[in-house]
Amino acid sequence: MEQTRALNALEPFVALSKSANSTRAAVDLVTQAISAPNTYVFAELLHTPNIQALGQVQEGAGYLTLLEIFAWGTWQDYSGRISLSPDFPRLTPPQELKLRLLSLLTLAARNSPTSPTLTYDHLQHALDLPSARKLEDLVISAIYRDLLTATLDTRRRTVSVSSVAPLRDVSPGALPVMQDELAAWSSRCEGALEQLEKQISAIKQQAAMRLRKKQVEDRLVETGLRLNEESEGAFKKKPRPRMGDTLTTGDERNKRAAMELGSGYEDDEDVMDVDDGGAGRGAGRGAKRGGGVGSGGSRNALGGLGRKLG
Repeated sequence: MEQTRALNALEPFVALSKSANSTRAAVDLVTQAISAPNTYVFAELLHTPNIQALGQVQEGAGYLTLLEIFAWGTWQDYSGRISLSPDFPRLTPPQELKLRLLSLLTLAARNSPTSPTLTYDHLQHALDLPSARKLEDLVISAIYRDLLTATLDTRRRTVSVSSVAPLRDVSPGALPVMQDELAAWSSRCEGALEQLEKQISAIKQQAAMRLRKKQVEDRLVETGLRLNEESEGAFKKKPRPRMGDTLTTGDERNKRAAMELGSGYEDDEDVMDVDDGGAGRGAGRGAKRGGGVGSGGSRNALGGLGRKLG
């Protein structure tokens, strides 16, 4: 947006250049263009025929060079011209402020790719400012004009630049340098894309592994639930044993043991019956003989009891 505004500010001067046929008119047009408050790009005006014609006359060559300095030069370029040529055009205070602002943009743009922090000492030397206060006022003015975004650190005496407005024209000799910078930037982008593709591939592999693991776990859970349901159904359907059903081996052993125990009781009852019968018969004979139970009958009874116990 800043570039569009600057181009719109330059447009009236480009239109006037078509009628600036004399050297004096062209010089006045250059002076007005570099003094205007919102003009920060000058390449379109610089390439007009009447402005280019200033380089062919001695009194106009300095102004053509001055316009080139405003287009893509710095304050140091202007200071060098002043020291070499005493007749070089001098700047007014507003023009000096604008050239320092444009030079600040160039310094910030050159330094930002590697180190966005500029020191006070470096800027004061490059912009020919006598004090830190003057530098801070210049940086604040550039920030308020939306020329750059920066932060001042007065304790560390540094200026941290976040962004720079694209308001400087490209010099003819800067194209190879720009091509090299663009090639380096393209290489960095390709490297970053390659790393991103590797990370995306690794993330996809991890996601596929998690999905397979979840599917296996789900199948295991389903199998466990099905087996549990089948076992519960089989337990509910199992019939209870009834009388007359075939006994298992353990049940048959228990039945035989019970039968043997019962037969033992029956044998004891038979022995008791036999002994009781013998004793009765003996007692009867004794009664016949003696008319009562005598000593012989007692012996027979005791003998029968002994046989039973034996």
